Amino acid sequence: MSFARSIPNHLRRRREKVFGDGRPQPLDREAKLRIMTRARALKQRTEKGKHYGQLTAKCLDVLEALLWSFHNARSGLCFPSLEKIAEKAKVARSTVSVAIKALEDAGLLSWVNRIVRVKDSALDLFGHWVNRWRILRTSNGYQLFDPLAARGHNSAGIRAHSSKSEIPAGNTIQDSIPSNAPPTLPVLDPETPLGAALLRFGQTLGAV
Repeated sequence: MSFARSIPNHLRRRREKVFGDGRPQPLDREAKLRIMTRARALKQRTEKGKHYGQLTAKCLDVLEALLWSFHNARSGLCFPSLEKIAEKAKVARSTVSVAIKALEDAGLLSWVNRIVRVKDSALDLFGHWVNRWRILRTSNGYQLFDPLAARGHNSAGIRAHSSKSEIPAGNTIQDSIPSNAPPTLPVLDPETPLGAALLRFGQTLGAV
């Protein structure tokens, strides 16, 4: 049993659920070719006695179907059903599920649960027809990752911006004031009644 399967259900990472199109990732032809090249490299045998590596030939069939038959290069939309993927890749539906998990483990794709709101009518406790909204799952939304972008570059070969800001936290005013600087005390005017009274009080306490 793998470590992931040994974790109790309530402690496992929850798959994200989103309304709409999922997480579209536009990819040009060169980016798709890089993904397929990376997948073929992961298919190479890595252990003696095995005919494949991290990915199998069926995984490549599923990936090829996603990239070239369902993924929209311009918008990045990709949300076919498992049945449609299986039909295009010429594999069983269960094989598609296994292949998608292997492709995700290899860092080539990710997916989210797409959900929709459906309005229907039902009888309430008093026998009256009322409208209600239900949340239903629909096909998964797939996001495919360009290996070049994963190394900190986008599809044009330009270095991607780091998620860490190059500007230090805080502003220049805060940074210019030492944290251990003593507070500035007000100057008391002995010519005023209040100032004279405070000075006499301070002298009594030995503070001034």
